[in-house]
Amino acid sequence: MNDSMTNPPGILISAPSSGTGKTTVMLGLLRALAEDGLIVQPFKSGPDYIDPAFHRAAAGRASFNLDSWAMGDGLLSAISDQAEGADIVVAEGSMGLFDGVAKPGELGHGSSAETAQRMGWPVVLVLDVGGQAQSAAATALGFKMYNPDLPFAGVILNRCASPRHERLTRLGMERAGLPVLGVLPRRGDLTLPERHLGLIQAIEHPDLESAIVGYAAFLREHVDLEAIKLAASSGPKGPSSAALPQPPAQRIALARDAAFSFTYPHLLEGWRAAGAEILPFSPLANEAPSDDAHLVWLPGGYPELHAGTLAAADTFLTGLRKHAETKPVHGECGGYMALGEVLIDKEGVPHKMAGLLGLQTSYQKRKFNLGYRRAELLAPMPGFAQGASLRGHEFHYSSIIEQPDAPLARVFDAEGDEGPQTGSRRGNVTGTFFHLIAEASA
Repeated sequence: MNDSMTNPPGILISAPSSGTGKTTVMLGLLRALAEDGLIVQPFKSGPDYIDPAFHRAAAGRASFNLDSWAMGDGLLSAISDQAEGADIVVAEGSMGLFDGVAKPGELGHGSSAETAQRMGWPVVLVLDVGGQAQSAAATALGFKMYNPDLPFAGVILNRCASPRHERLTRLGMERAGLPVLGVLPRRGDLTLPERHLGLIQAIEHPDLESAIVGYAAFLREHVDLEAIKLAASSGPKGPSSAALPQPPAQRIALARDAAFSFTYPHLLEGWRAAGAEILPFSPLANEAPSDDAHLVWLPGGYPELHAGTLAAADTFLTGLRKHAETKPVHGECGGYMALGEVLIDKEGVPHKMAGLLGLQTSYQKRKFNLGYRRAELLAPMPGFAQGASLRGHEFHYSSIIEQPDAPLARVFDAEGDEGPQTGSRRGNVTGTFFHLIAEASA
């Protein structure tokens, strides 16, 4: 176990790019280490809404996002403290290891490499060696040398075609002086189902537990778990005065089902830690928010896949409208769309939503919106005063057809360019297309 001055030892699983198999490696490693009797704390580097739920299913312990662009040092420290009591930390990177905000003078800002370096976690690089052998070592060596100050544990070779392929690839790694921590044979059944925002949600997987058990057995057979445990390390703890975000109300009715599921775990943990009561309800099950809730919060998710069901959920819609007459309602991304007048599905069919905002959106008219967002509030929203500066992330395909209400904020991307998706406000109702991560000063 670790001493009181450091967090538990950890590693960060990353890759040269998305689609190399790091998520299945991550899930298999979490479960295999847990099966060995270790208390394993998962984390996700970067703004991902979906992976933490898969991590929790594999490790049996809540996973949290760490985001060096959106979060200050204090919040990063407070979130890393969630590892207290764990024996080992396993974090998963986003995109490629060094991919981050393209801002002059801050190369890699917000990258997985930056998270690993701040936390002192050595990187395990998952490398797809399909179509190459010794040449894979040049790629791995480039990643190791790109930032010599970044701790580097070694590589896991993925999608290896044969024993000869493995032997040749290992020769390259030996020449480059890179430890090989595992070699995974090519298997087509190790992919997770996906949809338009990436992986399907963990709660929708047809047999997630069976899949994770299979990943763990595969990792145990082909990866040196003892070498990975020995490679784990950690930096010193951050400031002890750090705190998680405060709740926007005392009693929060939180929509929670397959249509509304994307809330960052550190927000919910902060709300609960400060004594707020979270009252989950399911719009898809036609449940109304609790009558005695002080705030209704509709997270992001996939309302475009359930628009007909939501339009027919009269108990939900009536309860939501009643609440909005006297108390605040806030929606993020999919929740924002559900607060509007109309949602047009992929077939072009319009569905009547809550009508608490004049927003009209279309999933038929798709446009990819992805990236960090900084918002300067033009009016208050739950938990934040006018003028507050918020940091968040936007990830959706739906387009705005009409947005007649007053803007909620001025919204900028990570490079400082102002965008048109300002959010909306009307009466007690506010909404944004960006998902809140933290107040800028936090």
